[in-house]
Amino acid sequence: MLLSERRLYILILKTVLIFIYYNFVLTLSRIPPLKNWLIISSLYLIPLLTIFGIYFLKRKRKHCKGEATLKQSVNDGLIHAASLHPVIDPILCIGCGSCVSACPEHNVLGLVHRQAELINPTNCIGHGACKAACPQDAIKLVFGNATRGQEIPNVNSNYETCVKGIFIAGELGGMGLIRNAIEQGRLAMDSVTSYVKIINQQRKFSKEILDSVIIGAGPAGMTATLGAVKSKLNTVTVDQESKGGTIAHFPKGKIVMTQEATMPLIGKVKFGEISKEKLMTFWLGVIRRYQLEIKENEELLSIFQTPDGLHKVKTSRTEYTSKTVVLALGRRGSPRKLGVPGEEQSKVVYRLVDPSQYQGKSVLVVGGGDSALEAACSIAEEQDTEVTISYRKDNFSRAKQKNQQRVEALRNQNQLTVLFSSQVKAIGKQSVLINLEDKTKEIPNQSVIVCAGGILPTGLLKSIGVTVEMKYGTE
Repeated sequence: MLLSERRLYILILKTVLIFIYYNFVLTLSRIPPLKNWLIISSLYLIPLLTIFGIYFLKRKRKHCKGEATLKQSVNDGLIHAASLHPVIDPILCIGCGSCVSACPEHNVLGLVHRQAELINPTNCIGHGACKAACPQDAIKLVFGNATRGQEIPNVNSNYETCVKGIFIAGELGGMGLIRNAIEQGRLAMDSVTSYVKIINQQRKFSKEILDSVIIGAGPAGMTATLGAVKSKLNTVTVDQESKGGTIAHFPKGKIVMTQEATMPLIGKVKFGEISKEKLMTFWLGVIRRYQLEIKENEELLSIFQTPDGLHKVKTSRTEYTSKTVVLALGRRGSPRKLGVPGEEQSKVVYRLVDPSQYQGKSVLVVGGGDSALEAACSIAEEQDTEVTISYRKDNFSRAKQKNQQRVEALRNQNQLTVLFSSQVKAIGKQSVLINLEDKTKEIPNQSVIVCAGGILPTGLLKSIGVTVEMKYGTE
């Protein structure tokens, strides 16, 4: 129940009691009945009706806003949540709005036709605060939906998979929240510590065999690394890119929201709303303070379980033998590449970090989703840039309406060129070849940003033997 509603009902109860009391007092005072009612009305009934009017006016506006947001999401085709999200039972929901107030994200849940609705599914990142706040237990948290499934690896309560000694923590398990990643990294390493302690009692191991290999240096991976240091385990942490994982590649100035979490060696941390730069400063400070060794630009290639229960972890640089493995990978996996000549050049990247670094350059952005449109617009708004978007389809149907409008506005101002139904053929040092309507067009180019999504690590998990289940709106 909303706090304002609770106060309203308390106010009504108080007003009724006061009304009865004063009616009794005025009656004893032998004041004429008509005058009695006029006094009570002026003192209580008129203010009460005013409060009722204001409350219901605000409630109507809130419902209209929720309905408009839901309609916009449907029109934009943005009706699928990327992670864990709430499903609200319309029979049990009483429309109190407690879930709306509890959700830390803006404009994700709303009230529509006097009931709670997930009005902006793509912005839901699985906080779960809505479920805890619902007084009717009308909310359950699920992955996927009836028409669009989501592949989630199966893990037990200790975060261990069906493959003995392999654990999963963080976003790979379907939880897209920094707080959850930190919590799972800590708990997964607690389980690893217990597992290693048990097998160390059963047999002797050489010093070359690691206690654990941690794959990923995002919030889950670094928290697991801190836990390993605390437990004095012999571990290695690797990441296919850089320290910070996904956070390191957020756009410059992006505001990140994270709640209180507990980290090994550090204790409780609480950021609230914090910029990407400040959060990265915190993580890098933790790495320096506790002397954590993170092996960057080392990609996981394969994991093989030996007959004696150990794990051979092969990376792009070397091979490790370990008692356990903690997979703290992001769900975005490896960036999807174009597979064209010249793509190996350093001028080709797969995400935008800082638009200002492209000032005075000719830039090609490849893709038609929100990340591509946002990248192209941010760069086009910088000084002396020439920005082109290449997209294989004939419209930006996957992108939000506001991003499409932003592109159209810049296009009308000749600050942005859009090439629909086009594909990159080759990337040269100073130009790019693009197939456009059965013709090949060459445009000057100094930088290429490919926003074509990522290849999920599902294949890797299956090759290891980890069971992956397709969730269709199930918990």
